Amino acid sequence: MKKNNFKIIKIDKNKSLFNYEKKVLIKDLILDLKLGYYDFEKEKTQKVKFTLEVNYEDKKPSNDKDFKSIVNYAKIVKLIKKLVKNKHYNFLETLAEDVFDELFKDKRIDKITLQIEKLEIMKDCSSVGIQISKKRSHDKL
Repeated sequence: MKKNNFKIIKIDKNKSLFNYEKKVLIKDLILDLKLGYYDFEKEKTQKVKFTLEVNYEDKKPSNDKDFKSIVNYAKIVKLIKKLVKNKHYNFLETLAEDVFDELFKDKRIDKITLQIEKLEIMKDCSSVGIQISKKRSHDKL
């Protein structure tokens, strides 16, 4: 007769059985700002559009009474407005890096896809711009 090799596993009630993959979406945030390398871009503002996907992971569901349980989209919009208000950026890429640096301060955020477009710079195009995705590396340096 064969012996049963089953082990009883006790589940720790404090640990979650689930991981949540969440995404904050910000589409078509349009701001007037001075942005660009050329002198005429430094003299007057232009319309710039931001679109973001902010991926984050959590081990617990969002708590309806706790702002800290979510990545707040209003806070992200406010942060972008603050960055562009006080600094002139020559390149979209350097602005993107500052946005990444600020957002990755939240340790839950795993990946950010950021698109920044100038809406009025070229007559033949509705917009020109960049899209960059940056993912947190979990490897030890």
